[in-house]
Amino acid sequence: MDKGKVYLVGAGPGDPKLITVRGMEALGRADAVVFDRLAGPQLLNHARADAERIYVGKLPDRHTMKQEEINRLLVDLALQGKNVVRLKGGDPTVFGRVGEEAGLLRENGVEYEIVPGITSAIAVPAYAGIPVTHRDLASSFSVITGHESPDKLDHSIYWDKVTNATGTLVFLMGVAKLDYISEQLMKHGRSADTPVALVQWGTRAEQRTVTGTLGTIVGKVEEAGLTPPAVIVVGDVVRQRETLAWVERKPLFGRRVLVTRARSQASELVARIDELGGEPYEFPVIETRLPTSDEAVANIESALAQAESYDWVMLTSVNGVDYFYRWLDRCGVDIRKFARAKFAAVGPKTAEALAARGVRADLLPESFRAEGLLDSLAGVISPGQSALLPRGDLARETLPKELKEKGVRTVEIDVYETALSAQRDPWLPEMLADGEIHAVTFTSSSTVVNFIRALKELGVDDPVKALDGVDVACIGPVTARTAEEHGLTVTIMPDSYTIDGLVEALAASRSKAKGESFDGISDS
Repeated sequence: MDKGKVYLVGAGPGDPKLITVRGMEALGRADAVVFDRLAGPQLLNHARADAERIYVGKLPDRHTMKQEEINRLLVDLALQGKNVVRLKGGDPTVFGRVGEEAGLLRENGVEYEIVPGITSAIAVPAYAGIPVTHRDLASSFSVITGHESPDKLDHSIYWDKVTNATGTLVFLMGVAKLDYISEQLMKHGRSADTPVALVQWGTRAEQRTVTGTLGTIVGKVEEAGLTPPAVIVVGDVVRQRETLAWVERKPLFGRRVLVTRARSQASELVARIDELGGEPYEFPVIETRLPTSDEAVANIESALAQAESYDWVMLTSVNGVDYFYRWLDRCGVDIRKFARAKFAAVGPKTAEALAARGVRADLLPESFRAEGLLDSLAGVISPGQSALLPRGDLARETLPKELKEKGVRTVEIDVYETALSAQRDPWLPEMLADGEIHAVTFTSSSTVVNFIRALKELGVDDPVKALDGVDVACIGPVTARTAEEHGLTVTIMPDSYTIDGLVEALAASRSKAKGESFDGISDS
């Protein structure tokens, strides 16, 4: 059996988008991914669905896997012929113990590649508005471990040389030793007035920054209750934060927003949350697929064979448009056969999906739901006309029921099915329990129903209680009604029932409660 190859990949400081292109490529090709939570579990979404995922961090029933065990695991997987990604937080060569892993791989004749990552030593200060170098303030910087005990620190760090060797000093893993570090720096020549910043959980939704001086920082950190992990920055560059702080000024900063939409549809919502400074956390609970039952297929084929007979084609979702065109292709039906029909779209995104395929919607309601479409049809549609409704199997009955009552021959076809997504995230229950999810978004009734089911399958006995303190954001009243029927309290709903409206409502809700300060503590 041929040996596999091991990629020792730096995942960056926490924000999953800060992984390198090379790292992402390796992740997408891997047969096995070895990771811990510092690497960001959302990155696993970019691994192949069939890739083996091996967690080597701490679990409730098992302590963190020892480094020697991880080293051996990488060798064993490669000897099985697998291509392996060892996903490591930050950069693997900066206090990442990559030398030990690579050393054993080399001893066993296993090919490996080190893929650099963005180290927290520069990324975390940058997210706090602190450049580690500045033309007028610091032309060099040092990265120092603060993880050791004081006696070991004295053996590994030459304080008399390090203290003034560079303009900026960056300490990683040093929160517990902050008192000692500050003391040594002042003892060896740094002024008590030297600016200091501690940035906790940098680049993540939990990011907090405490600033002070060498003489005051210990008290300020204790007052703020700031705990590891955090990066310590010492030097005049810290003052730049007053003008350069940027991420905290975004309207959704500090919010981790759970996105329950199918991954194939979630990109727009995820991008908008990210653009406004929030941290989107994808947990798709639905997936759409083509119906396969003989009855469903026969019904679709029969309906499309009557293309010339319809006066209206009414589409109520982007999915409806997508799957309608898939069935046209599968059944060999030319869209021009619908030349007699007018096309109605329930909302602007549905209309855009139609327009992308060369069809302009003849009717677009002001209210983006079935009731709005019915209102717009008043005086336009007549008894005796015929309408084709390509939609999903869980679509509401409001529209076809009202059309039939108006004397319209209505043909419904389920062009797609909605099912519970097979993807699962074992960390979500723990994140909910720890208050790490701040809002959850629902864009359809099916996302509500399947989210409740998914939590129960993950062992959450009371999903409603698990969402205590979490903002429940629904795209519109129909979805909100379903959420309330399942015991959830809806706290956010937009005036415009669109993705943009939903994101704007999230931002507006956040702005009411958000506080900012850049001259001491920024706690969000």
